[in-house]
Amino acid sequence: MKHKPQIADVMTSEPETVHLGQPLSDVYTLLENRTFHHVPVVDGAVPIGLISATDILKLVYDVEGNDDRMLRTMLDHQFTLEDAMTTELVTVRRDEPLRAVVDHMADGELHSVIVLGDAGELEGIITSSDLIRQLGELL
Repeated sequence: MKHKPQIADVMTSEPETVHLGQPLSDVYTLLENRTFHHVPVVDGAVPIGLISATDILKLVYDVEGNDDRMLRTMLDHQFTLEDAMTTELVTVRRDEPLRAVVDHMADGELHSVIVLGDAGELEGIITSSDLIRQLGELL
């Protein structure tokens, strides 16, 4: 009998995080220089939001023709991390079946789910890319 993958098998443990006080330009730089697209926003160890490069770019969509330094300056002077982050988190526990994550993401509107520990602390993140990699391993 094949092993059914669990959330713990698929999630990214100890993901990169950002904190509310961080300048938005720092978050933008982090997302720009890494291969991931979603970063949990934490207060201590507790996730309070999620931010993606798309969330930041939505803030500056109408800014055309500005250089990168101008964009970063504008981000820090006109917006905060709270302006861009999503606060309605979809969460699961690591002991839930992976199917719970698939059900949350199946309609295509959600691309990441936060994994919580027993005390509500951030334990990991599962993204649509993680699910696709897992599907590839099963094929």
